[in-house]
Amino acid sequence: MSLHDDAVLVLKGYEGQEELRQAYLDHLQAHPDGMWKACGAGHITASALVIDPEQGRVLLTLHKKLRMWLQMGGHCEPQDATLEAAARREAKEESGIPGLTLLPGGPVRLDRHPIPPPCHCHFDVQYAVLAPVAAVQEISDESLDLRWFAYDEVADVADDSVVRLLEATRSRL
Repeated sequence: MSLHDDAVLVLKGYEGQEELRQAYLDHLQAHPDGMWKACGAGHITASALVIDPEQGRVLLTLHKKLRMWLQMGGHCEPQDATLEAAARREAKEESGIPGLTLLPGGPVRLDRHPIPPPCHCHFDVQYAVLAPVAAVQEISDESLDLRWFAYDEVADVADDSVVRLLEATRSRL
């Protein structure tokens, strides 16, 4: 099965955000290359919120280009067999934390947002991953900073998209 096919199956099985979910499916139907950064009409991305529920905190990255505190995530790569695999890979690459465990139940949220030209938007499929006990982060080249924030601090540093992702993730814990 291709990554495109996996994305369609994941999205068909996703419950909630019906109008947005359908927009993702319509995009993939109209754009066979809609999984890849080269698709100028926009493309699917995969992200994951790194969460430490025992200590009530999340790990956010200060994105180098956007200069915003965000969850880990990015573009799908040819070696990604599934959207889950892409989200786990991005989380490990950007956090430096081995042993991240995907929160069961599939994607936590969908978030479509505009990006600078030449593309139009990211169709982000958002997951959550659990950090192992005593996890130690390591900053990547893609970040200006990497920091743990208590749940109640997130709204002060991140945008509404990250806040909504945290709320949806916490409702699953």
